Amino acid sequence: MPLLTQAADTDSARVFLRLVGPEEAVEIFGIRLVGLSVQNGKKLLLTLAFLIIIFVIARLTRSMILRLLRHRSERAVFWSRQVIQLVLALLILLAIASIWFSEPRTLATAFALITAGLAFALQKVVTAVAGYFVILRGKTFNVGDRVSVSGVRGDVIALGFIQTKIMEMGLPPAAEGADPAIWVQSRQYTGRIVSVSNARIFDEPVYNYSLDFPFIWEELDFFITLDSDRERAEEIILEATKRHTTQIQQIGEEALRELERRYLLKPTELGPRVYYRLGGGGLQLSVRFITEDHGARAAKDAMNREILAGFEREGIQIASTTIAIVRVPPVRIDQDTPAPPD
Repeated sequence: MPLLTQAADTDSARVFLRLVGPEEAVEIFGIRLVGLSVQNGKKLLLTLAFLIIIFVIARLTRSMILRLLRHRSERAVFWSRQVIQLVLALLILLAIASIWFSEPRTLATAFALITAGLAFALQKVVTAVAGYFVILRGKTFNVGDRVSVSGVRGDVIALGFIQTKIMEMGLPPAAEGADPAIWVQSRQYTGRIVSVSNARIFDEPVYNYSLDFPFIWEELDFFITLDSDRERAEEIILEATKRHTTQIQQIGEEALRELERRYLLKPTELGPRVYYRLGGGGLQLSVRFITEDHGARAAKDAMNREILAGFEREGIQIASTTIAIVRVPPVRIDQDTPAPPD
């Protein structure tokens, strides 16, 4: 009993599977299967072969890029990967369109239908892909930047078409009440990798610690008693701050001038400065200084150690909330004594 025959076979009752028409459509028990034909099968095989070739080329290209740029910056590797991804995605789209659509009119109709379907069923995905191109074109952030987006703070370690991966970091004391809770009380890695949708950039602000100006201003507060030598305390604070931030000030000066040139930013100074404030049972000395976006905790730790050592040498007392008893009131104890026996 034959399994496969052409449409010209007259004994259709005995035919299980046959090819019908000029396109050789597949027909089973006289029922034609929509879209299943020899021609479409060839197109499917050609598409799979092309995707395999593209996959191999992508792996080889990435390996060559990593070897050539292994001594370059992270951003050079990042942009190289993004260019490779975009070129490969474009090649895949062009190849699929060329294989499956032979007429431009059919391609335009299919493209319109697919676009309408995606816009309705995959709104968030389409928005995320649009966010990806906005991130690249608008220079919102790059791989290696320290950012805060959608409640997540950390360093960008990967950027995809739909999601951005961030290595989460802890929070400074002023932001410890944020949600979700963070157990690391400083801007250092927690070990969690968080995936954030690229669509978030359209709905929420993006805080970038590194874009255009890879430095941040920090502050340290010291409380001393009112009878301490505040002028000497200020000198100790400024000496320690300058010792740990002088090189950063020199590097940041040029970056700040460029920032003022590109944006409507008022001129500001980079040198450290101490501000006074009364309160808390003493005098608060707040030193403002510039530091790098990475390594701020180490710089503040070194400054705190040096300043505390200087305070001890000069006899400067750290203020704290205490209660001083200057006079003890008289104490009277009444005790009932039993009556003497008769």
